[in-house]
Amino acid sequence: MSKADYDSPGQQRILRALVVMAGNELQGITPGDYAKAMGVTPGTATRDLHNLKVVGFAEQIQETGRWRLGPKPVQIALAFSTHLNRARQRVQEIDNRYTREL
Repeated sequence: MSKADYDSPGQQRILRALVVMAGNELQGITPGDYAKAMGVTPGTATRDLHNLKVVGFAEQIQETGRWRLGPKPVQIALAFSTHLNRARQRVQEIDNRYTREL
């Protein structure tokens, strides 16, 4: 199997959507701006945003109809940060154990 056998433009588009939406958490992004940034039709934008919402990766701001990242990617980032800090502490403990003077 070649690399192309595993490529999925739809999946890659959804992942790129997270990058497009990042940085718009306060005001959100309009579906039209999303479609333009992604280079997709309004219908595709609607489907993308719906599917991102279903899994918690996007949410619609009720007051404005704009879209922003949902809680899920932030939760993933926080979990990564917590794990990284624990790993740093563990490495520091090991370093301290091996570098202390007898």
